[in-house]
Order: sequence, then structure tokens, then C-alpha cells
Amino acid sequence: MKEMMQKLREAALQAILETEDVDSLENLRVKYLGKKGELTGILRQMGKLTAEERPQMGQLANQLRSELEETLETRRTALNEARLEMKLLQETVDVTLPGKKQPQGHKHPMYNVLDQIKDIFIGMGFEIVDGPEVELSDYNFTKLNIDEGHPSREWTDTFYFTEDSRICLRTQTSPMQIHAMETKELPIRMIAPGRVYRKDEVDATHSPMFHQIEGMVIDKGVTMSDLKATLNLVVEKIYGKGTVTRFRPHHFPFTEPSCEMDIQCHKCGGKGCPTCKGEGWIEVLGAGMVHPKVLAGCGIDPDVYSGWAFGMGLERLAMGEYKITDLRLIFENDVRFLEQF
Repeated sequence: MKEMMQKLREAALQAILETEDVDSLENLRVKYLGKKGELTGILRQMGKLTAEERPQMGQLANQLRSELEETLETRRTALNEARLEMKLLQETVDVTLPGKKQPQGHKHPMYNVLDQIKDIFIGMGFEIVDGPEVELSDYNFTKLNIDEGHPSREWTDTFYFTEDSRICLRTQTSPMQIHAMETKELPIRMIAPGRVYRKDEVDATHSPMFHQIEGMVIDKGVTMSDLKATLNLVVEKIYGKGTVTRFRPHHFPFTEPSCEMDIQCHKCGGKGCPTCKGEGWIEVLGAGMVHPKVLAGCGIDPDVYSGWAFGMGLERLAMGEYKITDLRLIFENDVRFLEQF
């Protein structure tokens, strides 16, 4: 039995020292020291020994197990270190090589236009405000003098969250007028850019989600002339000197008098094309003098203060700025399109 353990020792040590990978080393451990391994097989024969021989053979077996386990661990450490060294050599980076140029992104064209508009209004003393996209219908409609029967309050036009139509996705950034008048000290000069939502069909100039910029001034002695002069200045700052605009009479419940402002179509120069639907003009914004009922509802005396407000579509301004013919291109994230700007 002693000779059997000696042969096992010689064979096991040679195999362990010659193995070149950790997986094979584990297989050797199982082969020689596992529950069904060769050393266990030898120990099962101890029943044939005399009472005097058993302690001696047990001691030899323990010494052999300890020696093999130590040799296995030493070899495992050596193999792991060799593997790590090889990996480091293979992954060595030559810092003297020229770097690879990484493509850099840039701002979306729509947000370039938004930054321009912010700069223009900040330069005129306006404040930038932000507000919730999930809005109470009281702020989105009622406090803006939009009665219950108004078409814009229908479920076919507005995204509602509750059966009683009390909470909705805002259809305009106009609720920020009310929030500003209820919380800010007079006079007020503010613009509120943000996302708005309407159940519009998607086409070249419409989307169910789009961006709007609301602007408002509340002060003493504010007139319609101030509104027109401000909007013309903004449009010329964006599109250049001499940009042709027109103001058309309109009706909005929260302004009186009201108007819509158009810019001459950038695509056809006013002749008529698919972008402007043959009209030669593209509607940019709605505006007007803040309705006295809206002022009074926010605790502002309409006999002392007056104001104007407007709401413009950011996407349409970007279309005019960059001569984009289809609004859907702005949202499709086509890199071929975005790389042009």
C-alpha cells in the first residue's frame, strides 16, 4: 500500500507540474483527491491492514494529501499570474499612437432656434419659466376663459387622464400665463417654452406632440403696437432683416383683440407650394391682448394693468430657419438629416 501511494505521489506531482491551464488543474484535483479519486481508492484498502499498520498508512495518506493540495495551489497561482501577464501584454496600449477621432454630436436644429429665441427675449428683459406638462383643466382651459362647450375641450382634441376631464396633457403653454400671474409680482415679462400635446394628424406641418413658446407681458400702458413691434423684431432676429410678416384678425378666448401672425413661405417665397399648402404663408403664432377676464381672474385690476401674450410653434420656426420642408423630419432622428446642421 505504501508503494501504491508512492507511485500515486510521483504521477500526481508530475501531472500537476506539467499542466498548462487552470481547468486541467481542477480535473487533476478531482482525479487524485476527489471523493472518487485515486487516493480515496487506496484508503479503502486499509481494512486489509493490521491494527499496527493502519495509523502509519493514515499518517502517510494525510501527508500525501497535504503535499498534493499545496502543489495544486502553488501551480494554480503560477498559472493565474502567467495568464494575467499574457493578458496585460496582449492589451498593452501604445500611448504614442495617434488617437482615433470620435464623431461628436451637436444640438438639434430645433433647440438651436430655441436658444436663439431665449437669447433674444432675455436681451429684452424677459424671464424664462417652466411648468408642468400634465396640467389641471382649470389652468389649461377655465382660467384662460375657455368655456366648457369650447371645441378644444373635447376628447377628440385633448388627451385626458381622468373621466371627468379634470387632468390633461397641456394643449398649449398658455397655462404658464396663469401660473405667472398668480405667483409673480407685477410687472411681468416672461416666456415659457415646452412640449404640448394635441390630437392632431401627422403631416408636413402637424404633430400630436410639438413644442410651443408662450410669451406674456403685463404692465401699465401696454398696447397692441408693443406686441406687433416685439414680434416683428423677434422674427427679423431669427430670419433676417426684411422678413415679410402679416397679422390677421382672429379669435382666442383668452385675448381680446386677437390675431395670428404668418411669415411668408420660405420655400416658395409666397407663390404657393406643398409646404405652405398653396397659400404662400405659414402660420407661426397666435397672439393678442390679454383678456380683462383673465387678468381679473388672477387678481389683477384690468383698469390699471394691460398686457399681451403670444404662443408660437417652435418646430415651424425651425422649419423656416433651416428651410425644412416636412415637420416629421424633426422627430424621426434620421442621422442623415441631422448631420446637415
